[in-house]
Amino acid sequence: MSSFILATAGHVDHGKTALIKALTGTETDRLPEEKARGITIELGFAHLELAGHSIGIVDVPGHEDFVKNMVAGVGAIDLVLLVVAADDGWMPQTEEHLQILLYLGVRRMVVALTKSDLADSSAGALSGVRAQLAGTPFVEAPIVLTSIVGDRGFADLKETLAREFATLPPSRDLGKPRLAVDRAFRLRGIGTIVTGTLSGGRLHRGASVVVQPSGATARVRAIQNHNRDVEQIEPGARTALSLPELSVGRVAGGAGVWRGDVITLPEMGQPSCAIDALLTRSLRLPAKTRPLSYGLPVRVHHGSGHANARVFFWASDELAAGQEALAELRFEQPVFFFLGDRFVLRDVSEQRTLAGGVVLEIAAEERRFRSAAQRAYLTRRAAHPDEAGVFLTSQMTRDHFLRRNNLLTQSNFSREEIGEAVTTSRAVVRGEFLLEPVWWEHVCAEAGKAIDAFHQQHPDRSGLPLAQVRKSLTAAPADLVIAELCAHGFVTKAETIARATHRMSLPPKLEAAGAKIRAALVAKPFDPPSVKELAPDAIAQQALRFLREAGEVVEISAEVVLSSEALAKARTAVVDFIRTRGPASISDLRQMLGSSRRVVVPLMERLDREKVTRRVGDKRTL
Repeated sequence: MSSFILATAGHVDHGKTALIKALTGTETDRLPEEKARGITIELGFAHLELAGHSIGIVDVPGHEDFVKNMVAGVGAIDLVLLVVAADDGWMPQTEEHLQILLYLGVRRMVVALTKSDLADSSAGALSGVRAQLAGTPFVEAPIVLTSIVGDRGFADLKETLAREFATLPPSRDLGKPRLAVDRAFRLRGIGTIVTGTLSGGRLHRGASVVVQPSGATARVRAIQNHNRDVEQIEPGARTALSLPELSVGRVAGGAGVWRGDVITLPEMGQPSCAIDALLTRSLRLPAKTRPLSYGLPVRVHHGSGHANARVFFWASDELAAGQEALAELRFEQPVFFFLGDRFVLRDVSEQRTLAGGVVLEIAAEERRFRSAAQRAYLTRRAAHPDEAGVFLTSQMTRDHFLRRNNLLTQSNFSREEIGEAVTTSRAVVRGEFLLEPVWWEHVCAEAGKAIDAFHQQHPDRSGLPLAQVRKSLTAAPADLVIAELCAHGFVTKAETIARATHRMSLPPKLEAAGAKIRAALVAKPFDPPSVKELAPDAIAQQALRFLREAGEVVEISAEVVLSSEALAKARTAVVDFIRTRGPASISDLRQMLGSSRRVVVPLMERLDREKVTRRVGDKRTL
């Protein structure tokens, strides 16, 4: 059966709970105080199977003192049942609940006009409700007249609900399950149980989960849906999870769970202390409503919980009714959001609903918030808060390169949507990275120019040191740039990078010193002068360094260098001598080469390191 969530909304004493009891037979007011006062205080829950659909029902309080509980109940619903008493008509909490539903992005509604037997005119009551819905997405919502006297209208209401649910798409499976906890309690012999509406993905028994924002971990021992044990639960269903490792409530060390927490998978991201968002204030607010001021403390309602924060605007000091603005919310404690989540702002005394918002940036940074780049980034997202492609390209424009493995993980987009966005984004793909094409071309071109400039300034050097390249590329993945250059006409060698066509050449001021060093090494190839004798001054030292980097000269030790040709001949001569004569001592090899111990000892140590020879006692073997 398809699973959906229906929530009530409406003014206190308009008959929401009685209506649910008439539809399901379930009394959702379970607290003694609720029964004594005759009003709903806490969230109530019921179940209805209707035309092949499994409907989880959340009954919310209508009293102004318990709006925070109402918001906790409508955070993840498919359809709202707005209850309006025909004799009272549209009331203050009716209006506040409607605004909350609009802020949270609810778009489907059925109106139950209760107590129709008490109305002076049913037609007048109906037209009054229709007038109040004008200008909202609910203007065409079906309105059903009902009365518990004679069970009037309940058959029509069930038929209307069935038609509405038949046109609803199933809850989206993003592969990102989240359960906003609305109840947490312990059962003797079982342990901690949490309940809520599962959204974003499925959960299975035995899954490892994490409680956000505390980070406590647990394993799902059992799952129930409307008192039935199941191995797996689909998104859109009322869900009870057995998490026996956890305590109930806020506990030291964080291993507890309570209303407002989110149960999800460990790989779904981390909480943060600030978000950037688009805030919207309803046009329906009273004319004398005070603007939201810069730095105002607020209560942010999200999912089934709420948190304290302050509001900071990008371009103004306040936000009036009917306006929207980019804002940063800075929280007193870490919170767990997804990109695209919707939330409600209320004042800290919980007396008034102030605004609604949609999350455009998680883990926001105060230092970045006022930059022009961040404004452009947030503005693009605010215009298309439900499009994965916009979220991807906006981030790529701002950050230039992204890692694919955590791309939009903490968002309301599926892997398929993200993959399609990558395909259509024209991003340059290099391994795990996605790169903005214009920026990437510019970065690689500038790096190439830097190497060419180095060649012009230092023709005697083999190339630009890689350490210098990495240091200059602080805003780009340096190793990726180096790899890109090497695929397009550059080469790396001995911790440097150069154009493949680059050939080292001695600058004029070093030519005489270089010629003198070459001549000395040719004159005595196996017994050359020491390094100090070859390069007694700064000019000669520069020339010798050039010959080493060019590969003409090989450093055998700190005091001995040989020409590359001499080293190759010496290696061949040693191998032939040992192969013919057997193990040889340093003295044997010195005499064979016509050299000295000063040269032959470091030469043989080098050949040992290269595994050409091996020292056994005082002799060398192959």
